[in-house]
Amino acid sequence: MRETVAAPSRLRTCLHSSRPNFLLLAPLCAGLALTAAWADGLGTSGLDALLVLLGALLAHAAVNLFNEHHDYRSGLDALTQRTAFSGGSGALQASPAAARAVLAAAQVCLAGVVGIGAWFLWRTGPAMLLYGLAGVGLVVAYTGWLTRRPWLCLMAPGVGFGLLMVAGGYQALTGTLSATAVSAALVPTSMVSALLLLNQLPDIEADRRVGRDHLAIRLGPRRAARLVALLMVAAFAVVPLAWQLGALPSTAWLMWLALPLLAWLVRGLWRLPPEVEQGELALLLPLMGSNVAVLLGSLTLLNLGLIAAA
Repeated sequence: MRETVAAPSRLRTCLHSSRPNFLLLAPLCAGLALTAAWADGLGTSGLDALLVLLGALLAHAAVNLFNEHHDYRSGLDALTQRTAFSGGSGALQASPAAARAVLAAAQVCLAGVVGIGAWFLWRTGPAMLLYGLAGVGLVVAYTGWLTRRPWLCLMAPGVGFGLLMVAGGYQALTGTLSATAVSAALVPTSMVSALLLLNQLPDIEADRRVGRDHLAIRLGPRRAARLVALLMVAAFAVVPLAWQLGALPSTAWLMWLALPLLAWLVRGLWRLPPEVEQGELALLLPLMGSNVAVLLGSLTLLNLGLIAAA
């Protein structure tokens, strides 16, 4: 006999499974499309701006919900040692009967993304079809397929939150692309890939047992952490390089106010002790928290820098 669960409980489980604490990332990334347009002196429709932000939020929620459902069904949730930054929400372990509701919520969020994409396809033109197909492909394929292909798994989160949300959002708002938009997109492209790679480190053994094959598994914790450090430095290097080329305004340097925290993070990532290879999660948690702070703080500062240039 199928276990049932009350509608309010299903809704709570769906909300928890969407990982609301992490959903701030999507509007910060999509916001760069809007602030880049302002920095370029281009006007934007309020409705279009709202739809770009909503589409990004729904896409992020969809990939989280699909991931939660897949990890519960595959048994991965039972193998992971959950932290504040990795291992999923645990919502379906607490309420298994809501699994179908979580899957349905993922599909509804994805349908919302498709609907918004169709609006911009009609408004802006066929270029939006490329962004839309790539975005839907990433949402659907990430957990079940891309996590088994190391380099694609590394690149996919950054492409989704950087190139698709920022460059695609700018194209949706303005009907074109600019050097400002592309340069701004490169920052989250590098940072979000770094975030996902670092957050995979506590789950290496569990992921290996369910058949995943990503760079955290291939490189091991210490070498993967150094790759994270390089990706974060590369994101910060975008500002001076793009400024020199005239692609970003001088106010984009505001992002570098986060440099001291970046320096602390990079030093910690580069000097992880050998014990981390034996699963000492306590050594990773402060760095994972600092990585989130650098990511969110620097994207906020970059948005403010672009607004100041408008």
